[in-house]
Amino acid sequence: MGAQLFRPPPLMGAGAYKTYEMRSPLSTHFRRGTCAEAQCPQYLNGWRVRVEALTPDLLHAARTSGRKWVEQHVAEGETYLLFEAGQPCFRADQHRIRVERPPLYVVRDGDYRGNPRGTRGRQHLNPAHWVEDFAEHQQTLADEIEKG
Repeated sequence: MGAQLFRPPPLMGAGAYKTYEMRSPLSTHFRRGTCAEAQCPQYLNGWRVRVEALTPDLLHAARTSGRKWVEQHVAEGETYLLFEAGQPCFRADQHRIRVERPPLYVVRDGDYRGNPRGTRGRQHLNPAHWVEDFAEHQQTLADEIEKG
């Protein structure tokens, strides 16, 4: 079981809060990349796959993938396929490279408990406006807390 996130108990209802985030969605801020572009550790250093851990289909796919490999017998029941560096890994289609695009500056009503009013989030096009919105909201919260 993972560590629990500590959150101090909120002083007000969720509707009194806003959530500020900078988002960089995969669909708009990343593109597919090669192993070399992603500096994939398997591409840079090579990798090994334990033969006994593979199903027959996966073993056949690894051996016939077109990648260079050698078989290494370590002990009875312990054999590896060693793949040399400089060739695409088996997860090459999953590599993503960040594109030069600024993040999205988003403000949503509510907090981790939800958005009780169900309002739509807002996106600031200028990061300075997002920071200003944040500062104004912090001041509003401080004023409310001071009132009691």
